[in-house]
Amino acid sequence: MAVMAEIENAVESSVAVHELIARRWSPKDFSERRVEPEKLASLFEAARTAPSSYNEQPWRFIVATRDDAAAFDHLLSTLAAPNAAWAKRAPVLILSVAKLDFTRNGQPNRHAFHDVGQSVAYLTLQATSLGLYVHQMGGFDGERAAQLLNIPSGYAPVAVMAVGYREASGDATATAPQRSRRAVEDLVFSGTWGESSNIF
Repeated sequence: MAVMAEIENAVESSVAVHELIARRWSPKDFSERRVEPEKLASLFEAARTAPSSYNEQPWRFIVATRDDAAAFDHLLSTLAAPNAAWAKRAPVLILSVAKLDFTRNGQPNRHAFHDVGQSVAYLTLQATSLGLYVHQMGGFDGERAAQLLNIPSGYAPVAVMAVGYREASGDATATAPQRSRRAVEDLVFSGTWGESSNIF
């Protein structure tokens, strides 16, 4: 029988997971409250420690806070309209970028996007530990972002993240459907594709 972690809007789980994983979620009701610079710095320090193929560390980040209105508006302008409508209230926007080739030999790094994702996962869990929320968005114009933000050839925009605190009056039930997940039995196979695993 599934159990629910005893924290607000926790993801449903049939086995125990770390509190940070259970508590992480992606609201849209961001507060305009400023994110402290030391907390923001710690997110990137966490991201820096992620594992990567050949220790290539292909992740790069462009950060824009509301303190720099021009930079913030540039990054905001790359978002699809439905995302921009709520993300404009967030105090921080971050663009993740992947370095597409290995530095060591110039060959294509087919794991680059995977590794950027791992780095962002570390960033997201660090944010959760600090009471911050991260909402990742694939709905943005990568070509426009590359042009506006002077991203060089050999690098590709991956996703935009809104980062900040939640609005104090936010309704936790408003985005509760985001917490639903596929059954783990549908995701994990033993030995070969489609073979049910006996570990669950």
